[in-house]
Amino acid sequence: MPATPTIGVLALQGDVAEHQRVLDTLGVRTTRVLRPEQLDDIQGIVIPGGESTTMSKLAVRYELMEPLRKLVREGLPAFGTCAGMIMLADRILDGIEGQQTVGGIDMTVRRNAFGRQTESFEAHVDVHGVEGEPVEAIFIRAPWVESVGAQVQELAHIAYGERAGRIVAVRQGGLLATSFHPELTGDARIHRLFVEMVKGQA
Repeated sequence: MPATPTIGVLALQGDVAEHQRVLDTLGVRTTRVLRPEQLDDIQGIVIPGGESTTMSKLAVRYELMEPLRKLVREGLPAFGTCAGMIMLADRILDGIEGQQTVGGIDMTVRRNAFGRQTESFEAHVDVHGVEGEPVEAIFIRAPWVESVGAQVQELAHIAYGERAGRIVAVRQGGLLATSFHPELTGDARIHRLFVEMVKGQA
């Protein structure tokens, strides 16, 4: 592992630049991943928010789906936000017919569970492993986690309202996923946790 890891950001669609900006503040190198050969030189990957069905189709079209699956199975750390959470799920509900995922996290995720774009909202959530005050979480057409396997840690839940108890952040080994968009708030703590995971320090 290099002293300063290089973290790829899957650049097919979604909040690519936003994730790169946060990672840049943490002093790690980043690179945009659009081709399979670009996976060879990274020590971790971020799968950003966006539109999961489009991202899935493009990953297949650009021949990235199978290489990503293989690398994740072999232990490449990955962090998925919103659509990226769906991409890291072993099982999805309310996806389109034939929608594929990279998988890796033993969870069932419900796509667009929190509603339409107009029902986007913000909430403060306590995230296990993130010190300090609760994280400001922005949910935009967000999924939630319906169920997890025995090896999955539930890191955060919605604490109040009709959505109380819904799982919105999980970890399984070197894989991290959130329903919300930490790249949009200026709070780098969840990205810092992922960088520590990439370095083998968390």
